[in-house]
Amino acid sequence: MSVEVNERSEPEQRTDQTPLVKLVGIKKYFPIRRGIIFQRTVGNVHAVDGVDLEIYPGETVGLVGETGCGKSTLARVIMKLFEATEGQLFYDGQEYTRFSRRRMRPLRREVQMIFQDPYASLNARKTVGSIIGEPFRIHRTVSKGKIKGEVQQLMELVGLNPEHYNRYPHEFSGGQRQRIGVARALALKPRLIIADEPVSALDVSIQAQILNLLEDLQAEFKLTYLFIAHDLSVVKHVSDRVAVMYLGKVVEMAPGAMLYRNPKHPYTGALLSAVPIPDPDLAAQKKRIILEGDVPSPIDPPSGCRFHPRCPRAQLPKCSTDEPVLEVHHPGQLAACHFPLEDRAIMETAGVSE
Repeated sequence: MSVEVNERSEPEQRTDQTPLVKLVGIKKYFPIRRGIIFQRTVGNVHAVDGVDLEIYPGETVGLVGETGCGKSTLARVIMKLFEATEGQLFYDGQEYTRFSRRRMRPLRREVQMIFQDPYASLNARKTVGSIIGEPFRIHRTVSKGKIKGEVQQLMELVGLNPEHYNRYPHEFSGGQRQRIGVARALALKPRLIIADEPVSALDVSIQAQILNLLEDLQAEFKLTYLFIAHDLSVVKHVSDRVAVMYLGKVVEMAPGAMLYRNPKHPYTGALLSAVPIPDPDLAAQKKRIILEGDVPSPIDPPSGCRFHPRCPRAQLPKCSTDEPVLEVHHPGQLAACHFPLEDRAIMETAGVSE
């Protein structure tokens, strides 16, 4: 069975250079403590370690990387579900890094989240109508008498039957539950939606439906997305720009088409070499880049370039002592690497011709 995802058109040139969300040097460390009565901190988990990122109105930024690289933690820092250890957070030009819960309340209407697990993210003891209507009750944006009508409109908008208003989450399939999560995120008419791997727990055919729904909603409501995923083929279809994370840091950022056609960081090249190719002949010619070793511990990350213990292009001692910074390689493309890939090197690796 073939599944089609709507092809994303080329993004328009931005005339407004003010980002909707801006991250400057964001770090998030989780302390490691020992002791029962007298606890002491013996180290830190460097979950996010100095991330700079800008998200512009109306665009979709994809965030990719291996499990444990800090993608979901970064999303929760943006939402202020986690407090940043260091750095600054800006929304529409206003810094909100140290906002109290009370000051964050209006901002939470502007930024919503779709969670990864459509089973765990919904309260099994509440009806769908209550779950989707909860934002209205908390923020008091709709009178009590009109909540049911608003919820049913949202259910119809995301492809659910409004007559199922009084059903419970266990009565729905995985794809339907994720649609409930999308409806809940849309309730307060946000400007930014953070989608934390929203299709990773779904079947392939259902993934396409949810991705097409998100794209339709973006066009209708002028939404901005931060789309987190493991599957690079999914990110390719939905993203205007893609950021690649490795061990708490962004190692490459580029427009989606450019990143897939001409990556500069060896880690990005390795990720792309693992993407399946539907053409059997091209797949047989494909040369897979196999990374040696395991991902280093975020408790004690390597010095210099964090990727150097696994990098096939690493040259010592430079890569082990000097930390690379994000540098411009092509217009819109940034990569943090001392010895970046040659232009179009990935085309040979993937067995793809011009």
